[in-house]
Amino acid sequence: MRRQLTLTLLAAALSAAALSAALARAQAGAPTPARAPSAEVRKFVTVDQPLVALTGVRVIDGTGAPVQENRTVVLRGGRIEAILDDGQAAPAGARVMNLPGRTVMPGLVGMHNHLMYTASLNLDDDDKLPPPGFFVTEIAFSAPRMYLAAGVTTMRTTGSVEPYTDLNIRRKIDDGVIPGPHIDVTGPYLEGKGSAFPQMTAIDEAAEVRRTVDFWSHEGATSFKAYMNIPADVLGAAIQEAHKHGAKLTGHLCSVDYRTAARLGIDNLEHGPIFTDSEYVAERKKDVCPSGSQIAASWDKLTIDSPQVQSLIHELVERKVAITSTLPVFESFVATRPVLSRKQQAMMSAESLRSHLAARVAAATSPARAAQLEASLKKEMAFESAFVKAGGLLLAGPDPTGNGGVLPGFGDQRELELLVEAGFTPLQAIRIGTANGARYLGRLDKIGTVEAGKNADLVVVNGDPSRRINDVENVEIVFKDGVGYDPARLNASVRGMVGTR
Repeated sequence: MRRQLTLTLLAAALSAAALSAALARAQAGAPTPARAPSAEVRKFVTVDQPLVALTGVRVIDGTGAPVQENRTVVLRGGRIEAILDDGQAAPAGARVMNLPGRTVMPGLVGMHNHLMYTASLNLDDDDKLPPPGFFVTEIAFSAPRMYLAAGVTTMRTTGSVEPYTDLNIRRKIDDGVIPGPHIDVTGPYLEGKGSAFPQMTAIDEAAEVRRTVDFWSHEGATSFKAYMNIPADVLGAAIQEAHKHGAKLTGHLCSVDYRTAARLGIDNLEHGPIFTDSEYVAERKKDVCPSGSQIAASWDKLTIDSPQVQSLIHELVERKVAITSTLPVFESFVATRPVLSRKQQAMMSAESLRSHLAARVAAATSPARAAQLEASLKKEMAFESAFVKAGGLLLAGPDPTGNGGVLPGFGDQRELELLVEAGFTPLQAIRIGTANGARYLGRLDKIGTVEAGKNADLVVVNGDPSRRINDVENVEIVFKDGVGYDPARLNASVRGMVGTR
Protein backbone atom coordinates (compact mmCIF):
# COMPACT_ATOMS: atom_id res chain seq x y z
CA MET A 1 0.00 0.00 0.00
CA ARG A 2 2.83 2.40 0.94
CA ARG A 3 4.63 1.64 -2.37
CA GLN A 4 1.45 2.21 -4.37
CA LEU A 5 0.82 5.52 -2.58
CA THR A 6 4.41 6.62 -3.26
CA LEU A 7 4.05 5.82 -6.97
CA THR A 8 0.76 7.68 -7.12
CA LEU A 9 2.24 10.76 -5.48
CA LEU A 10 5.28 10.60 -7.77
CA ALA A 11 3.08 10.38 -10.85
CA ALA A 12 1.05 13.35 -9.64
CA ALA A 13 4.22 15.35 -9.01
CA LEU A 14 5.55 14.55 -12.48
CA SER A 15 2.20 15.48 -14.00
CA ALA A 16 2.17 18.76 -12.07
CA ALA A 17 5.73 19.48 -13.19
CA ALA A 18 4.80 18.84 -16.81
CA LEU A 19 1.76 21.08 -16.48
CA SER A 20 3.83 23.80 -14.83
CA ALA A 21 6.37 23.65 -17.66
CA ALA A 22 3.63 23.79 -20.26
CA LEU A 23 2.03 26.79 -18.56
CA ALA A 24 5.39 28.53 -18.33
CA ARG A 25 5.92 27.99 -22.07
CA ALA A 26 2.47 29.29 -22.89
CA GLN A 27 2.76 32.37 -20.70
CA ALA A 28 6.21 33.15 -22.06
CA GLY A 29 4.85 32.94 -25.60
CA ALA A 30 7.04 29.96 -26.50
CA PRO A 31 5.62 27.75 -29.27
CA THR A 32 4.65 24.23 -28.36
CA PRO A 33 7.18 21.72 -29.76
CA ALA A 34 6.04 20.61 -33.23
CA ARG A 35 4.49 17.16 -33.56
CA ALA A 36 4.23 15.08 -36.70
CA PRO A 37 0.84 15.84 -38.29
CA SER A 38 -1.77 13.10 -38.21
CA ALA A 39 -3.37 11.57 -41.30
CA GLU A 40 -6.36 13.86 -40.67
CA VAL A 41 -4.18 16.97 -40.75
CA ARG A 42 -2.29 15.77 -43.83
CA LYS A 43 -5.51 15.86 -45.83
CA PHE A 44 -5.12 19.64 -45.90
CA VAL A 45 -1.33 19.99 -46.23
CA THR A 46 0.07 21.06 -49.60
CA VAL A 47 3.58 22.18 -48.56
CA ASP A 48 5.62 20.20 -46.04
CA GLN A 49 9.26 20.42 -47.11
CA PRO A 50 11.94 21.57 -44.63
CA LEU A 51 13.26 24.19 -47.07
CA VAL A 52 10.89 26.26 -49.21
CA ALA A 53 11.44 29.37 -51.34
CA LEU A 54 8.45 31.52 -52.29
CA THR A 55 9.70 33.50 -55.30
CA GLY A 56 8.37 36.51 -57.18
CA VAL A 57 6.14 37.56 -54.31
CA ARG A 58 5.11 40.89 -52.89
CA VAL A 59 5.79 41.18 -49.14
CA ILE A 60 3.63 43.08 -46.66
CA ASP A 61 5.69 42.63 -43.51
CA GLY A 62 3.04 43.73 -40.98
CA THR A 63 5.09 46.55 -39.48
CA GLY A 64 3.34 49.20 -41.55
CA ALA A 65 6.45 49.62 -43.73
CA PRO A 66 6.09 50.03 -47.50
CA VAL A 67 5.44 46.96 -49.64
CA GLN A 68 8.48 45.03 -50.90
CA GLU A 69 8.06 43.92 -54.51
CA ASN A 70 9.47 40.84 -56.25
CA ARG A 71 11.03 39.15 -53.23
CA THR A 72 11.90 35.58 -52.34
CA VAL A 73 10.82 34.43 -48.88
CA VAL A 74 12.88 31.48 -47.64
CA LEU A 75 11.38 29.14 -45.04
CA ARG A 76 13.54 26.61 -43.25
CA GLY A 77 12.56 24.31 -40.42
CA GLY A 78 9.37 26.19 -39.60
CA ARG A 79 10.95 29.63 -39.51
CA ILE A 80 11.58 32.49 -41.91
CA GLU A 81 15.24 32.21 -42.85
CA ALA A 82 15.55 35.18 -45.18
CA ILE A 83 13.79 37.65 -47.44
CA LEU A 84 15.88 37.91 -50.59
CA ASP A 85 15.98 40.80 -53.02
CA ASP A 86 15.19 40.46 -56.71
CA GLY A 87 17.98 38.54 -58.42
CA GLN A 88 19.22 36.64 -55.37
CA ALA A 89 19.08 32.91 -55.91
CA ALA A 90 17.03 30.58 -53.74
CA PRO A 91 19.08 28.23 -51.53
CA ALA A 92 20.17 24.95 -53.06
CA GLY A 93 17.81 22.10 -52.34
CA ALA A 94 14.80 24.31 -51.68
CA ARG A 95 11.37 23.60 -53.04
CA VAL A 96 10.91 26.65 -55.23
CA MET A 97 7.36 27.94 -55.58
CA ASN A 98 7.09 30.72 -58.17
CA LEU A 99 4.14 32.90 -57.15
CA PRO A 100 3.83 35.99 -59.36
CA GLY A 101 0.97 38.30 -58.50
CA ARG A 102 0.79 36.91 -54.97
CA THR A 103 1.35 38.70 -51.68
CA VAL A 104 2.97 37.19 -48.59
CA MET A 105 1.79 38.73 -45.32
CA PRO A 106 1.84 37.68 -41.66
CA GLY A 107 -0.71 35.22 -40.36
CA LEU A 108 -3.62 37.02 -38.76
CA VAL A 109 -3.69 37.23 -34.95
CA GLY A 110 -7.38 37.10 -34.04
CA MET A 111 -7.96 38.83 -30.73
CA HIS A 112 -11.71 38.42 -30.29
CA ASN A 113 -12.34 34.93 -31.61
CA HIS A 114 -14.37 32.05 -30.24
CA LEU A 115 -14.83 28.33 -30.65
CA MET A 116 -18.53 29.01 -30.14
CA TYR A 117 -21.21 30.65 -32.26
CA THR A 118 -24.74 32.02 -32.04
CA ALA A 119 -26.49 29.07 -33.66
CA SER A 120 -30.03 30.37 -33.24
CA LEU A 121 -31.62 33.46 -31.71
CA ASN A 122 -34.18 31.23 -30.00
CA LEU A 123 -36.96 33.85 -29.95
CA ASP A 124 -40.62 33.47 -29.04
CA ASP A 125 -43.38 34.56 -31.40
CA ASP A 126 -43.33 38.03 -29.83
CA ASP A 127 -39.59 38.32 -30.48
CA LYS A 128 -38.76 37.97 -26.81
CA LEU A 129 -36.03 35.74 -25.47
CA PRO A 130 -37.76 32.95 -23.52
CA PRO A 131 -36.39 31.38 -20.34
CA PRO A 132 -33.82 30.19 -19.54
CA GLY A 133 -32.07 32.65 -21.86
CA PHE A 134 -29.60 33.05 -24.69
CA PHE A 135 -27.65 29.91 -25.69
CA VAL A 136 -24.55 29.64 -27.83
CA THR A 137 -23.20 26.50 -29.46
CA GLU A 138 -19.64 25.17 -29.28
CA ILE A 139 -18.35 24.62 -32.83
CA ALA A 140 -14.96 23.19 -31.96
CA PHE A 141 -14.84 21.03 -35.11
CA SER A 142 -15.61 23.64 -37.77
CA ALA A 143 -14.22 26.84 -36.23
CA PRO A 144 -10.49 25.91 -36.06
CA ARG A 145 -10.50 24.82 -39.71
CA MET A 146 -12.26 27.97 -40.86
CA TYR A 147 -9.94 30.25 -38.90
CA LEU A 148 -6.89 28.58 -40.39
CA ALA A 149 -8.40 28.65 -43.88
CA ALA A 150 -8.86 32.43 -43.60
CA GLY A 151 -5.24 33.00 -42.60
CA VAL A 152 -5.66 33.14 -38.83
CA THR A 153 -2.57 31.41 -37.47
CA THR A 154 -2.92 32.61 -33.84
CA MET A 155 -6.13 33.43 -31.97
CA ARG A 156 -7.43 34.23 -28.51
CA THR A 157 -10.72 32.61 -27.56
CA THR A 158 -11.78 35.78 -25.67
CA GLY A 159 -14.44 34.12 -23.55
CA SER A 160 -15.50 30.50 -23.29
CA VAL A 161 -18.67 28.60 -22.41
CA GLU A 162 -16.83 25.26 -22.63
CA PRO A 163 -13.30 25.97 -21.38
CA TYR A 164 -12.35 22.29 -21.11
CA THR A 165 -13.33 21.84 -24.76
CA ASP A 166 -11.22 24.84 -25.76
CA LEU A 167 -8.24 23.56 -23.78
CA ASN A 168 -8.53 20.10 -25.32
CA ILE A 169 -8.85 21.55 -28.82
CA ARG A 170 -5.68 23.58 -28.28
CA ARG A 171 -3.92 20.43 -27.08
CA LYS A 172 -5.02 18.41 -30.09
CA ILE A 173 -3.92 21.14 -32.48
CA ASP A 174 -0.54 21.42 -30.77
CA ASP A 175 -0.17 17.64 -30.88
CA GLY A 176 -0.83 17.59 -34.63
CA VAL A 177 -4.08 15.63 -34.28
CA ILE A 178 -6.37 18.23 -35.87
CA PRO A 179 -5.78 21.36 -37.98
CA GLY A 180 -6.16 24.83 -36.54
CA PRO A 181 -4.34 27.95 -35.36
CA HIS A 182 -2.26 28.44 -32.25
CA ILE A 183 -4.76 29.23 -29.47
CA ASP A 184 -4.50 31.47 -26.44
CA VAL A 185 -7.30 29.97 -24.31
CA THR A 186 -9.43 32.29 -22.20
CA GLY A 187 -11.03 30.84 -19.11
CA PRO A 188 -14.80 30.86 -18.51
CA TYR A 189 -16.57 34.20 -18.53
CA LEU A 190 -16.22 36.03 -15.23
CA GLU A 191 -19.79 37.26 -14.99
CA GLY A 192 -21.93 38.69 -12.23
CA LYS A 193 -25.56 37.97 -11.48
CA GLY A 194 -28.36 38.72 -13.92
CA SER A 195 -26.76 37.42 -17.11
CA ALA A 196 -28.95 36.46 -20.08
CA PHE A 197 -26.60 33.52 -20.71
CA PRO A 198 -27.37 30.43 -18.62
CA GLN A 199 -24.04 28.92 -19.72
CA MET A 200 -22.13 31.50 -17.67
CA THR A 201 -21.38 31.52 -13.97
CA ALA A 202 -22.64 34.22 -11.58
CA ILE A 203 -19.89 35.59 -9.34
CA ASP A 204 -20.51 38.42 -6.90
CA GLU A 205 -17.73 37.90 -4.36
CA ALA A 206 -14.04 38.76 -4.70
CA ALA A 207 -12.94 35.55 -2.98
CA GLU A 208 -14.95 33.46 -5.41
CA VAL A 209 -13.50 35.13 -8.50
CA ARG A 210 -9.98 34.66 -7.10
CA ARG A 211 -10.65 30.94 -6.68
CA THR A 212 -12.06 30.74 -10.22
CA VAL A 213 -9.08 32.47 -11.84
CA ASP A 214 -6.64 30.41 -9.77
CA PHE A 215 -8.35 27.15 -10.71
CA TRP A 216 -8.49 27.82 -14.45
CA SER A 217 -4.93 29.14 -14.49
CA HIS A 218 -3.79 25.77 -13.21
CA GLU A 219 -6.02 24.02 -15.76
CA GLY A 220 -4.17 25.82 -18.58
CA ALA A 221 -6.08 29.03 -19.34
CA THR A 222 -3.70 31.81 -20.36
CA SER A 223 -6.19 34.71 -20.55
CA PHE A 224 -9.35 35.80 -18.75
CA LYS A 225 -12.40 37.85 -19.66
CA ALA A 226 -14.82 39.74 -17.45
CA TYR A 227 -18.38 40.18 -18.62
CA MET A 228 -21.22 42.67 -18.48
CA ASN A 229 -22.65 42.30 -14.96
CA ILE A 230 -19.46 41.87 -12.94
CA PRO A 231 -19.25 44.17 -9.87
CA ALA A 232 -16.30 46.56 -9.68
CA ASP A 233 -14.71 44.99 -6.59
CA VAL A 234 -14.97 41.54 -8.16
CA LEU A 235 -13.40 42.84 -11.38
CA GLY A 236 -10.52 44.32 -9.40
CA ALA A 237 -9.92 41.02 -7.62
CA ALA A 238 -10.03 39.12 -10.92
CA ILE A 239 -7.46 41.46 -12.47
CA GLN A 240 -5.11 41.05 -9.50
CA GLU A 241 -5.43 37.26 -9.53
CA ALA A 242 -4.88 37.03 -13.29
CA HIS A 243 -1.75 39.17 -13.04
CA LYS A 244 -0.54 37.00 -10.18
CA HIS A 245 -0.59 34.06 -12.61
CA GLY A 246 1.12 36.01 -15.39
CA ALA A 247 -2.10 36.26 -17.41
CA LYS A 248 -3.91 39.27 -18.83
CA LEU A 249 -7.56 40.12 -18.38
CA THR A 250 -9.90 41.75 -20.86
CA GLY A 251 -13.53 42.72 -20.55
CA HIS A 252 -16.80 43.22 -22.37
CA LEU A 253 -18.11 45.51 -19.68
CA CYS A 254 -21.28 47.39 -18.83
CA SER A 255 -21.85 47.50 -15.07
CA VAL A 256 -18.28 48.82 -14.75
CA ASP A 257 -17.34 51.70 -17.04
CA TYR A 258 -14.14 51.96 -19.04
CA ARG A 259 -12.44 54.57 -16.89
CA THR A 260 -13.08 52.63 -13.67
CA ALA A 261 -11.82 49.41 -15.26
CA ALA A 262 -8.67 51.16 -16.45
CA ARG A 263 -7.97 52.40 -12.95
CA LEU A 264 -8.47 48.88 -11.62
CA GLY A 265 -5.67 47.73 -13.94
CA ILE A 266 -7.54 45.97 -16.75
CA ASP A 267 -5.32 45.11 -19.73
CA ASN A 268 -7.81 45.22 -22.59
CA LEU A 269 -11.37 46.32 -23.35
CA GLU A 270 -13.50 44.62 -25.97
CA HIS A 271 -15.62 46.16 -28.74
CA GLY A 272 -14.83 49.81 -28.11
CA PRO A 273 -16.99 52.12 -26.00
CA ILE A 274 -19.85 53.21 -28.24
CA PHE A 275 -21.86 50.08 -27.56
CA THR A 276 -20.44 49.07 -24.17
CA ASP A 277 -19.11 51.96 -22.02
CA SER A 278 -21.71 53.08 -19.47
CA GLU A 279 -19.78 56.02 -17.99
CA TYR A 280 -22.02 58.68 -19.54
CA VAL A 281 -25.41 57.12 -18.74
CA ALA A 282 -27.33 59.57 -16.57
CA GLU A 283 -28.19 58.46 -13.04
CA ARG A 284 -26.77 54.99 -13.52
CA LYS A 285 -26.52 52.79 -10.46
CA LYS A 286 -23.29 51.33 -9.10
CA ASP A 287 -22.54 47.83 -10.42
CA VAL A 288 -25.74 47.76 -12.49
CA CYS A 289 -25.60 47.29 -16.26
CA PRO A 290 -27.79 49.87 -18.05
CA SER A 291 -29.73 48.85 -21.13
CA GLY A 292 -28.08 48.92 -24.52
CA SER A 293 -30.39 51.72 -25.60
CA GLN A 294 -29.33 53.81 -22.60
CA ILE A 295 -25.67 53.39 -23.46
CA ALA A 296 -26.30 54.21 -27.12
CA ALA A 297 -28.29 57.30 -26.16
CA SER A 298 -25.52 58.53 -23.85
CA TRP A 299 -22.97 58.28 -26.67
CA ASP A 300 -25.33 59.89 -29.21
CA LYS A 301 -24.86 63.13 -27.27
CA LEU A 302 -21.06 63.03 -27.46
CA THR A 303 -18.60 63.74 -30.24
CA ILE A 304 -15.22 62.06 -30.44
CA ASP A 305 -13.43 65.40 -30.12
CA SER A 306 -15.43 66.38 -27.00
CA PRO A 307 -13.46 66.92 -23.77
CA GLN A 308 -15.13 63.91 -22.12
CA VAL A 309 -14.15 61.46 -24.88
CA GLN A 310 -10.68 62.91 -25.35
CA SER A 311 -10.11 62.59 -21.59
CA LEU A 312 -11.16 58.94 -21.73
CA ILE A 313 -8.86 58.24 -24.67
CA HIS A 314 -5.96 59.94 -22.89
CA GLU A 315 -6.47 57.88 -19.74
CA LEU A 316 -6.74 54.58 -21.62
CA VAL A 317 -3.54 55.32 -23.53
CA GLU A 318 -1.72 56.50 -20.41
CA ARG A 319 -2.68 53.34 -18.55
CA LYS A 320 -1.75 51.17 -21.57
CA VAL A 321 -5.20 49.63 -21.94
CA ALA A 322 -5.62 48.01 -25.35
CA ILE A 323 -8.92 48.19 -27.26
CA THR A 324 -10.16 45.32 -29.42
CA SER A 325 -12.01 46.42 -32.54
CA THR A 326 -14.89 44.04 -33.39
CA LEU A 327 -16.61 45.96 -36.17
CA PRO A 328 -18.08 42.92 -38.00
CA VAL A 329 -20.36 41.92 -35.14
CA PHE A 330 -21.88 45.41 -35.05
CA GLU A 331 -22.15 45.62 -38.83
CA SER A 332 -24.20 42.40 -38.88
CA PHE A 333 -27.06 44.21 -37.08
CA VAL A 334 -27.25 47.04 -39.64
CA ALA A 335 -30.01 46.11 -42.09
CA THR A 336 -28.66 48.38 -44.82
CA ARG A 337 -25.30 46.61 -44.85
CA PRO A 338 -24.65 43.70 -47.29
CA VAL A 339 -25.92 40.25 -46.38
CA LEU A 340 -23.51 37.35 -46.12
CA SER A 341 -22.00 36.12 -49.38
CA ARG A 342 -23.20 32.86 -50.95
CA LYS A 343 -19.91 31.29 -49.94
CA GLN A 344 -20.47 32.18 -46.30
CA GLN A 345 -24.10 31.11 -46.36
CA ALA A 346 -23.00 27.71 -47.70
CA MET A 347 -20.82 27.24 -44.60
CA MET A 348 -23.81 27.58 -42.25
CA SER A 349 -26.21 24.95 -41.00
CA ALA A 350 -29.79 25.36 -42.18
CA GLU A 351 -31.00 26.48 -38.75
CA SER A 352 -28.19 29.01 -38.32
CA LEU A 353 -28.81 30.51 -41.75
CA ARG A 354 -32.56 30.66 -41.17
CA SER A 355 -32.07 32.35 -37.80
CA HIS A 356 -29.67 34.95 -39.13
CA LEU A 357 -31.74 35.82 -42.19
CA ALA A 358 -34.87 36.11 -40.02
CA ALA A 359 -33.00 38.57 -37.82
CA ARG A 360 -31.98 40.60 -40.86
CA VAL A 361 -35.54 40.69 -42.16
CA ALA A 362 -36.82 41.83 -38.78
CA ALA A 363 -34.16 44.56 -38.62
CA ALA A 364 -35.11 45.81 -42.08
CA THR A 365 -38.60 46.71 -40.88
CA SER A 366 -37.20 49.71 -39.00
CA PRO A 367 -35.26 52.10 -41.26
CA ALA A 368 -34.83 54.51 -38.34
CA ARG A 369 -33.19 51.81 -36.25
CA ALA A 370 -30.89 50.88 -39.15
CA ALA A 371 -29.84 54.51 -39.54
CA GLN A 372 -29.14 54.78 -35.81
CA LEU A 373 -27.00 51.63 -35.82
CA GLU A 374 -25.11 52.82 -38.88
CA ALA A 375 -24.37 56.12 -37.13
CA SER A 376 -23.16 54.28 -34.02
CA LEU A 377 -20.95 52.03 -36.15
CA LYS A 378 -19.41 55.08 -37.81
CA LYS A 379 -18.84 56.71 -34.42
CA GLU A 380 -17.11 53.56 -33.16
CA MET A 381 -14.86 53.69 -36.22
CA ALA A 382 -14.05 57.32 -35.46
CA PHE A 383 -13.24 56.48 -31.83
CA GLU A 384 -10.85 53.72 -32.88
CA SER A 385 -9.10 56.05 -35.31
CA ALA A 386 -8.72 58.71 -32.61
CA PHE A 387 -7.51 56.13 -30.10
CA VAL A 388 -4.72 54.98 -32.43
CA LYS A 389 -3.73 58.55 -33.31
CA ALA A 390 -3.36 59.20 -29.58
CA GLY A 391 -0.95 56.27 -29.28
CA GLY A 392 -3.34 53.52 -28.21
CA LEU A 393 -2.87 49.84 -29.03
CA LEU A 394 -5.78 48.69 -31.21
CA LEU A 395 -6.34 44.96 -31.69
CA ALA A 396 -8.63 43.18 -34.16
CA GLY A 397 -11.18 40.37 -33.97
CA PRO A 398 -14.59 39.54 -35.46
CA ASP A 399 -16.59 38.13 -32.48
CA PRO A 400 -18.65 35.36 -34.15
CA THR A 401 -21.72 35.81 -31.95
CA GLY A 402 -24.41 38.50 -32.19
CA ASN A 403 -27.15 37.55 -34.63
CA GLY A 404 -25.07 34.88 -36.34
CA GLY A 405 -23.86 37.14 -39.13
CA VAL A 406 -20.15 36.77 -38.36
CA LEU A 407 -18.42 33.52 -39.24
CA PRO A 408 -15.05 32.28 -37.97
CA GLY A 409 -12.26 33.34 -40.30
CA PHE A 410 -14.48 35.21 -42.72
CA GLY A 411 -15.12 37.72 -39.96
CA ASP A 412 -11.38 38.21 -39.38
CA GLN A 413 -10.97 39.21 -43.02
CA ARG A 414 -14.00 41.49 -42.86
CA GLU A 415 -12.54 43.21 -39.79
CA LEU A 416 -9.55 44.38 -41.85
CA GLU A 417 -11.86 45.69 -44.56
CA LEU A 418 -13.90 47.64 -42.02
CA LEU A 419 -10.76 49.11 -40.46
CA VAL A 420 -9.92 50.53 -43.88
CA GLU A 421 -13.46 51.92 -44.08
CA ALA A 422 -12.75 53.50 -40.69
CA GLY A 423 -9.91 55.49 -42.24
CA PHE A 424 -6.85 53.33 -41.70
CA THR A 425 -4.65 52.55 -44.68
CA PRO A 426 -4.58 48.89 -45.76
CA LEU A 427 -1.05 48.56 -44.36
CA GLN A 428 -2.17 50.03 -41.03
CA ALA A 429 -5.17 47.69 -40.92
CA ILE A 430 -2.95 44.68 -41.55
CA ARG A 431 -0.58 45.78 -38.79
CA ILE A 432 -3.54 46.07 -36.39
CA GLY A 433 -4.66 42.54 -37.35
CA THR A 434 -1.19 40.98 -37.07
CA ALA A 435 1.67 42.73 -35.25
CA ASN A 436 -0.53 44.50 -32.70
CA GLY A 437 -2.11 41.24 -31.54
CA ALA A 438 1.31 39.61 -31.32
CA ARG A 439 2.59 42.54 -29.26
CA TYR A 440 -0.31 42.29 -26.81
CA LEU A 441 0.22 38.54 -26.40
CA GLY A 442 3.95 39.08 -25.77
CA ARG A 443 4.88 37.12 -28.89
CA LEU A 444 6.04 39.82 -31.27
CA ASP A 445 9.52 38.32 -31.22
CA LYS A 446 8.05 35.13 -32.72
CA ILE A 447 5.00 36.07 -34.84
CA GLY A 448 3.06 39.03 -36.23
CA THR A 449 5.50 40.25 -38.87
CA VAL A 450 7.39 38.81 -41.84
CA GLU A 451 10.99 39.01 -40.68
CA ALA A 452 13.96 36.66 -40.71
CA GLY A 453 14.13 34.51 -37.59
CA LYS A 454 10.40 34.53 -36.85
CA ASN A 455 7.98 31.63 -37.06
CA ALA A 456 6.85 30.87 -40.59
CA ASP A 457 3.23 31.82 -39.88
CA LEU A 458 2.31 33.41 -43.20
CA VAL A 459 -0.57 33.92 -45.60
CA VAL A 460 -0.24 33.84 -49.39
CA VAL A 461 -3.03 35.79 -51.11
CA ASN A 462 -3.75 36.31 -54.77
CA GLY A 463 -3.64 40.06 -55.30
CA ASP A 464 -2.37 43.14 -53.53
CA PRO A 465 -4.11 43.96 -50.21
CA SER A 466 -1.99 47.10 -49.90
CA ARG A 467 -4.06 48.56 -52.77
CA ARG A 468 -7.29 46.55 -52.44
CA ILE A 469 -7.86 45.38 -48.89
CA ASN A 470 -10.58 42.99 -50.11
CA ASP A 471 -7.80 40.86 -51.63
CA VAL A 472 -7.22 39.48 -48.12
CA GLU A 473 -10.17 37.20 -48.94
CA ASN A 474 -8.20 35.54 -51.77
CA VAL A 475 -6.19 33.19 -49.55
CA GLU A 476 -4.35 30.49 -51.51
CA ILE A 477 -1.92 29.03 -48.96
CA VAL A 478 -1.68 29.41 -45.19
CA PHE A 479 1.67 28.58 -43.60
CA LYS A 480 1.68 27.70 -39.92
CA ASP A 481 5.08 26.80 -38.48
CA GLY A 482 6.30 26.41 -42.06
CA VAL A 483 3.65 23.89 -43.10
CA GLY A 484 1.39 25.04 -45.93
CA TYR A 485 -2.37 24.36 -45.77
CA ASP A 486 -5.00 24.46 -48.50
CA PRO A 487 -7.82 26.82 -47.43
CA ALA A 488 -10.29 25.47 -49.99
CA ARG A 489 -9.98 21.94 -48.61
CA LEU A 490 -10.27 23.16 -45.03
CA ASN A 491 -13.49 25.04 -45.74
CA ALA A 492 -14.93 22.23 -47.86
CA SER A 493 -14.47 19.80 -44.98
CA VAL A 494 -16.90 21.77 -42.77
CA ARG A 495 -19.31 23.24 -45.29
CA GLY A 496 -22.84 23.39 -43.88
CA MET A 497 -21.68 22.74 -40.31
CA VAL A 498 -21.41 26.18 -38.71
CA GLY A 499 -23.86 26.18 -35.85
CA THR A 500 -23.87 22.42 -35.32
CA ARG A 501 -20.27 21.20 -35.16
